[in-house]
Amino acid sequence: MGEARSQVLGEPTDPDVDLHVPAQRRELRRGQWPIIAAVALGGAIGASARYGASLLWPTAPGTFPWTTLVVNVIGCGVIGMFMVIITDVWAAHRLVRPFFGTGVLGGFTTFSTYAVDVQRLVDGRHAATGLAYLAATMLAALATVWATANLTRRVIEWREHR
Repeated sequence: MGEARSQVLGEPTDPDVDLHVPAQRRELRRGQWPIIAAVALGGAIGASARYGASLLWPTAPGTFPWTTLVVNVIGCGVIGMFMVIITDVWAAHRLVRPFFGTGVLGGFTTFSTYAVDVQRLVDGRHAATGLAYLAATMLAALATVWATANLTRRVIEWREHR
């Protein structure tokens, strides 16, 4: 919304880049393509892994979507660990975070499928299951990312002090 709002008001999206200068436009495009490619490649890998999980453990209509819940919780756990490692421990290459964090884990976790699952459950007269799934996913995802981030920090501290 901020970017769209600034464009509506006539303000530049990035005040450091003058899009009226051809060299700056080329530089902006050239700098973004590796990031876009990293996210796209990672997203394809993550989405393929999620799709594979849905084929291995399909969910019958009207039942609790365990596969999507487990995929989202695992993905959130890995995100918690990954973010601590790349911010506190490892000076990663500039494409690691877009590739793995945004791409692979963004493609693997699936909050859009989660929303569709809830809607289908409610529309299919399984509102209690849909609401349970809605709450369970949010609580489990947030608890898992918090727990893995904290556990990762503790392991790092323990390793540094032994």
